[in-house]
Amino acid sequence: MKEPRNIVWLKRDLRLNDHLPLLHAENAPEDYLIIYIFEPSALSYADSADRHQQFVYQSILEINNKLNSFNRKVELFHAEALEVFTYLIETYNVKKVFSYRESGIQMTFDRDIAVGQLLSKNNIQWTEFQRDGIQRGIKNRKRWDALWYEHVNEEIQEITITSPHTQTQTHTHPHPVFPLSPELQSMLSNYSPSLQKPGENMAWKYLQSFCEERGKNYNRHISKPTESRKSCGRISPYLAWGNISIRQCVQYIINHPNYKSNKRAFDGLITRLKWHCHFIQKFEVECAYETRCVNRGYEALEHENNPEFIQAWKDGKTGFPLVDACMRCLHETGWINFRMRAMIVSVLCHHFDCDWRSGVYHLAQLFLDYEPGIHYTQFQMQAGTTGVNTIRMYNPVKQSQDHDPEGIFIKKWVPELRDVPKEFIHEPWKMTEMDKMLLGIELNYPHPLVDLEQAGKAARIKIWGHRKNPEVKEEGRRIVATHTRNTSRKRKSNAKK
Repeated sequence: MKEPRNIVWLKRDLRLNDHLPLLHAENAPEDYLIIYIFEPSALSYADSADRHQQFVYQSILEINNKLNSFNRKVELFHAEALEVFTYLIETYNVKKVFSYRESGIQMTFDRDIAVGQLLSKNNIQWTEFQRDGIQRGIKNRKRWDALWYEHVNEEIQEITITSPHTQTQTHTHPHPVFPLSPELQSMLSNYSPSLQKPGENMAWKYLQSFCEERGKNYNRHISKPTESRKSCGRISPYLAWGNISIRQCVQYIINHPNYKSNKRAFDGLITRLKWHCHFIQKFEVECAYETRCVNRGYEALEHENNPEFIQAWKDGKTGFPLVDACMRCLHETGWINFRMRAMIVSVLCHHFDCDWRSGVYHLAQLFLDYEPGIHYTQFQMQAGTTGVNTIRMYNPVKQSQDHDPEGIFIKKWVPELRDVPKEFIHEPWKMTEMDKMLLGIELNYPHPLVDLEQAGKAARIKIWGHRKNPEVKEEGRRIVATHTRNTSRKRKSNAKK
């Protein structure tokens, strides 16, 4: 006779606190298993990178270390979700499945539909909880802001983990099935020390250090590529993989003793936490952001798509120092600030005249904090393919002069330029042979791929001209009706209540 079990299916919610699926599993009469599935289809998908899976794995190791004293663990499977749930149904009398909804790409949405059909066929109840105030099935954004504030102000319920109800080893499946392959196990264990350390403990350390000291210069340094690495929240990877929740962050920040003395800076971070959810909500409603222009009128816009330009951009060898420094920094650390992200997308799509899809998966793989709902919506906004947002075309030289005036960030990540004086660091191509001789510099750095002024002018004419296209205008009206929020001052004030 099969033993009754409930299942907690972890996805992007790798924590033990403020976790509704786990709370409901603990309160149910049946015992439960906690599972995480490394799906081959997801591992091989274009948006996936080793660093993502390693972050997940290390987060789970931390969870298991905490669960060990309760004779529990997160069971790891290496198979497709349907295979795993079929096995669990055959092995146990599965009563209920608890998880968070995943606002993911079309592939994971289709997977969830298939899993739901399997569970329904076997009379198994699947409860999917709302994640971070993101709502499924809405047609517009009426009352979204008010509901988001209600969500983040809800009481966080403490979860008490208990040991399995029976004396048998109910926290493990009886036979080793779908184990991690040796190759996958090796990859997952090889996490780079240059990346932020994963896990719930580190999430709280970053949030606490922001509120205690780092965050006081948040607004002043947010756009600076070097200074932002310290003064920004740096909690985005932990939010992306669910080591901490939006609600936990908002309540911790507002209730911190330093809130009053750093109100402007702390409110700035809270505002961006709300933006975080705002963009994920866009993707939840329209996940086609991943593969096509959200404004269909821009599908008709032609691009040069020079493969040499695209590869140079990926490798950090464009000849524009700040662009190259950002790309190399991403390869090594997985993080740069928002303005630098916007700039490198702008240069690819506008100055290099490349379709946004030529770089969107590459950055998805580099960003340690890759969150589909933010990544694709922001990428298209910076590429100018929404038809409703202001087109922001970032001049990489001006950004460099404004935000890295001494070239500190550039010289750290582009060693070829370490001996270049600051008067040339933003435009090293302006150095004459005489300048190089007098300075004793042998410059081994590429010339810019394009003339910045000419490329920028051509891009502006092209992108602004296309906004007059009738289909762009019609699609723009649809996008505004579907995705625009009500941002009244009254609702903004709710965050402080």
